Amino acid sequence: MTSLIDVIFLLLLFFMLSSTFSKFSEIELTAGGSAPGGAAETPPLFLRLGQDDLSLNGQTTSLGALQTALGQSGPASVADDRPRTVLVSLGQDVTAQRLTDLLGALRGTEGISPLILGGSSE
Repeated sequence: MTSLIDVIFLLLLFFMLSSTFSKFSEIELTAGGSAPGGAAETPPLFLRLGQDDLSLNGQTTSLGALQTALGQSGPASVADDRPRTVLVSLGQDVTAQRLTDLLGALRGTEGISPLILGGSSE
């Protein structure tokens, strides 16, 4: 009986240590397409994402100050209530976690629609 309790304890310990307790979340990605009703009145914002840097329309910013910088770059959405497009250009060394952090920061901003352009060939 004692050996059975030891085996059960070892199995319990093994499964507790091998399981992951981190929370997974979803980041919604939408495919780019043509805007209905013609071109937008407000030009899109350009966001360049590198592994260690981030720039919005050529101005260096941090991930924490991104929402403030987006608010200062003009109206969040165009006149007919469509979200304002943010073109996101990825550097060569950008990891999936860095992109997920950026999309999480953009998710908290109203009136923004990110469009991922892909990696650059620097």
